[in-house]
Amino acid sequence: MSQFRVEKRRAEAEVTLATGASVRGSFFLAGSSAGHVGPERVADLLNAETGFFPFEPVGADVSETVMINRAHVVSVRLLERNREPQLDPGYLVATERRVAMLLSTGARIIGAVRVYRPQGRDRLSDYARSSDAFRYVENRDGTFVVNSAHIVELRESLS
Repeated sequence: MSQFRVEKRRAEAEVTLATGASVRGSFFLAGSSAGHVGPERVADLLNAETGFFPFEPVGADVSETVMINRAHVVSVRLLERNREPQLDPGYLVATERRVAMLLSTGARIIGAVRVYRPQGRDRLSDYARSSDAFRYVENRDGTFVVNSAHIVELRESLS
């Protein structure tokens, strides 16, 4: 074994690409994060840099890792039970906004986002201006990580 080997854990997810195709498989995540206490999360990996990331699709008899370009990821549906967004220290006090998103594939996601800003600066427009390219949306179908470059329309929702 190489002294440079870094142990990774797998996180199951379904990735929707700009082509409209969905790929089910696993992300490879580090045991700890450079940006916060605790393990690396899918959103951390996607926001860490630009370009490609490794992903292991489920399906064929042979397990192989493919490289996926972040710019062409529209959304990721996390398949594990742990709720990544809830690991953020300010999750319980952040303002929750109910939203409807129209994505570049034509899909709609209706759910809740958290706005981590001081009161009065916690509007949906403040969320929209966030510097993170990939952001969480939670609904009854699970947790999604959405690429903001593929959000065509964002609006507050009453449902």
